[in-house]
Amino acid sequence: MLNLKKDALGKVQNLRYNLDMDKKVISTNRKAFHDYLIFDKYIAGIVLKGTEIKSIRKGAVNLKDSFAKVEKGEVFLYNCNISKYEQGNRYNHEPERVRKLLLNKKEILKIEMKIKKGGYTIVPLEIFLSRGYAKLEIALAKGKKLYDKRDDMVKKTQTRDIQRQMKR
Repeated sequence: MLNLKKDALGKVQNLRYNLDMDKKVISTNRKAFHDYLIFDKYIAGIVLKGTEIKSIRKGAVNLKDSFAKVEKGEVFLYNCNISKYEQGNRYNHEPERVRKLLLNKKEILKIEMKIKKGGYTIVPLEIFLSRGYAKLEIALAKGKKLYDKRDDMVKKTQTRDIQRQMKR
């Protein structure tokens, strides 16, 4: 999205709409950063039914064991638990149904090529609200080995120790 704005001299400037300004993070997948090396990130819309958006706004989402697959030129999200809405009565949704993700055709083809050639997987990182719509940040990732996880833990403890020493 482009916004047009006039500056002090009367010229028209193009300003890109910043998603970070209008972004309210609902849930993050911390386990993804621990278990995977993250490479490319994409923002996708989610096709929701009925009371799912109300549950998302309430924060009843769990991305812990979820993953995405490309099937027949479309991307689907699996194992994402969106809890039932309490006031939803008989119109409630299934908590762990398969949900379609909305991406551009070029993005889907790029993701599909990288999965086939590079052995990547699609991992959801966070779900957030942007202008009232639920969005999902997904990433192409590769699984970490045990020694990579140990190295990350050592680096974290070292940076914590350095920060503590700097405060003193």
